[in-house]
Order: sequence, then structure tokens, then C-alpha cells
Amino acid sequence: MIWVLALTVWVTVSAGVVLALSKDVFRCVLGLGVLGSAVNLVLFAAGRLGSAAPAVVPLGETTLRDAANPLPQALVLTAIVIGFALVCFSLALVLRLIQRADTDDALALRAAEPLPDHPVKPPYAGEGHDPAWPPVSATGGPR
Repeated sequence: MIWVLALTVWVTVSAGVVLALSKDVFRCVLGLGVLGSAVNLVLFAAGRLGSAAPAVVPLGETTLRDAANPLPQALVLTAIVIGFALVCFSLALVLRLIQRADTDDALALRAAEPLPDHPVKPPYAGEGHDPAWPPVSATGGPR
């Protein structure tokens, strides 16, 4: 059973990384959601998988025997709710960003980057970067 879960986690992490590294912003958000699901599977595996006994201490005993640990189950349930809310909020932000920028390409969204003379955030200087844009004078201000 643990090998099936390990294979499932591996496939889920692989799919999440491929989606998160995509140029499409929508796929990036979905990839992060899939990676969150992989983490939930790992947390769920931390509580005993093979046990079908409820996590209730029998009368007269002080410890659980052969029962699933309820703490990882509670953590996974909470993480599912928080992850779902985070993905929904992120999707709303991405859809608004796509509407406003008229593109879903992550590299094309670099136009929102700060000016080259910004003291804290350096500009993007990757492939296809036009050093003359945005126009900046020798004093550092706009021309």
C-alpha cells in the first residue's frame, strides 16, 4: 500500500512541477494547487494507512493500539480547506490580471516590473529585453 501511495505522490509532484513551471499563468496556479495536494498526501501517509480501527481509546485502556493517528487526518482536512481557498483566490487574481493585461504569458507580464533605476527591485534583463524601454534619462528619471 505504501508503494502505491509513494508512486501517487511522485506522479502528483511531477505533474505539479510541470504545471508550475509553465509560461501560462493559469497553469502555474493550478500547478501550485496540485503541489499542495501532494503535500496533503504525504501528511496523510504520516498517520497509519493500513488501520481501519477508529481512533478511539477503548474503555479501561490508556493508549491506542492499531488505530490510525487522528492528528495527521485533522491536519490534512485543514490543509485541504486552506489550499482550496488559496487556489480560488489565486485564480480570481489571475483571471483579473489576464483581463487587465490581455495576455496570460508569464514573460509578457514582465511589463509590470519596476523601472531600471529602481533602488530596490532590479529590472528584468532576460531574452528579448529591450534596454531602451522604458525610456530613462542619464539622471535616472523618465525622459
